[in-house]
Amino acid sequence: MHRPSNVTVYRDVRPMGARPVELVVVDGVFAACVPDGAIAEVVDGLGRIALPTLVDAHIHPDKTAFGEPWYSRRPAAGLADYVRGDVELYEAQPTPVGDRALRLLSHAAARGTRAVRAHVDVAPAYGLDPLDGVAAAREALLGVLDVQIVAFPQHGVRRLPGVVELLEEAVRVGVADVVGGLDPAGFDGDRQGQLDAVFGLAERYGAAVDIHLHDTGETGMGPLRDICARTRALGLAGRVTISHAFCLAGLAERELDEVARLLADSGVALTTAALGEATVLPFRELGERGVLVGLGSDGVRDAWSPFGDADMLHRAHLLGRCVDARLDEELDACLALAADGGAALLGLPAVDFTPGSPADFMLVEGECVPQVVVDLPPRAMVVRGGRIVARGGVPA
Repeated sequence: MHRPSNVTVYRDVRPMGARPVELVVVDGVFAACVPDGAIAEVVDGLGRIALPTLVDAHIHPDKTAFGEPWYSRRPAAGLADYVRGDVELYEAQPTPVGDRALRLLSHAAARGTRAVRAHVDVAPAYGLDPLDGVAAAREALLGVLDVQIVAFPQHGVRRLPGVVELLEEAVRVGVADVVGGLDPAGFDGDRQGQLDAVFGLAERYGAAVDIHLHDTGETGMGPLRDICARTRALGLAGRVTISHAFCLAGLAERELDEVARLLADSGVALTTAALGEATVLPFRELGERGVLVGLGSDGVRDAWSPFGDADMLHRAHLLGRCVDARLDEELDACLALAADGGAALLGLPAVDFTPGSPADFMLVEGECVPQVVVDLPPRAMVVRGGRIVARGGVPA
C-alpha cells in the first residue's frame, strides 16, 4: 500500500478568485482529501487568491544584463546591428553567462513562473559557452523551475560558416531540446537552405523546432507556409513553433482565417511577447481557430532593450494593454495565455486545481483575476509540487 510522503493542506485560499476552500496536496499533486492515516502540514492562505504558476514560452536568459551595472545601448538600425550589440554586451559583462542566467531565472521563479523555453545563442562568436551556462542554471533550479533550451542561431544559419555544426552539436549531446531558426528569407537570405538545415537536424535527432520570424508581408508569410508544409511532411505536428510571427499581426479577418486554418491543420504553434500594439498576435482569434499560442518575455534588459523583468504576471498585464483589454473576460484571457498557452506549448499539464493536477500555484492578495492582472499584487507565496519555493517574491 502506497503511503504518501508529503501531505500539505493550504487552508482558506480562493482558486481563481472563487470562494475559500482547502487545497489538499499529496506528493506534489492536488488530491480530493487527506489520505487516511496521513499527517498533513497546514498552511494558512489568509483568504488569498490561488493562481496557476505561469509559463514563459519565449525568453533569452543568456543575453541578459539583469542585476548587472547599467549598460548603455547604442543606436541600432536593423537586425544586423542588434546582433552586433549582442556580441558587444556579451564581451562587456564581467559576470559569466551561467551566473546571469541563474539570477534572472531564479527571479522569474520567485515571481511565479514554473517553466520557461530559453532561447540561447549558438554562434561562432560564442561557441557553446552560453548554452553550457544556461544548462548549468537549469541544473541548479531543478524542482523549482523547468527549463527547456533552444539552440538559437541569432547570427543566422546559412550566412555564417560553422553555425549548422554548432547547432548539431547542441542537439546531439542533448544540452538543447529544441533547434531554432531565424528569418530564413529576410535575414539569412537562404529560405530553403535554412529550413533544410533546421528540419534536417530535428528529424535526425528527434528535436523540436522553434523559428523566430520577424519578417512581415510575404517575406515572412512565405517561410511560414514552408514551415507548415515541412511540419506536415515530417509528422512533426505539435513539435514546431513560430516565434513572434509578425507577419500575422494586423491581418484582415479573411486572411487570418486562411492562415489560422493552415497553422491548426499543420499543428504549428505560435508565441507572442506583447512588444507593442503593432506586433502582438490576435491570440484569442487564433485560439478560437484551433491555433496554440504561448506568451513570453523575449529579451530581458539585453542589448536590444533596457526593459523587461521576467515576471509573467506583468507580461500578462502588458498583453492586456497591447490589446486594449477592458472586459473581465479579456483580462482573464491574458492570464490564461500566460498559464495554459505556454504549458500546452511546452507539453506540460495544466494547473486547474482539480485532483491529479500539479500543485503549482501562487497566492496573491486581490478581489478577482481581472483585478490581479491590472494591479499586479506581490506574490505572497509560490508553490511548486506542493512545496513553497518563494515568499514575498524572494526564494524560500
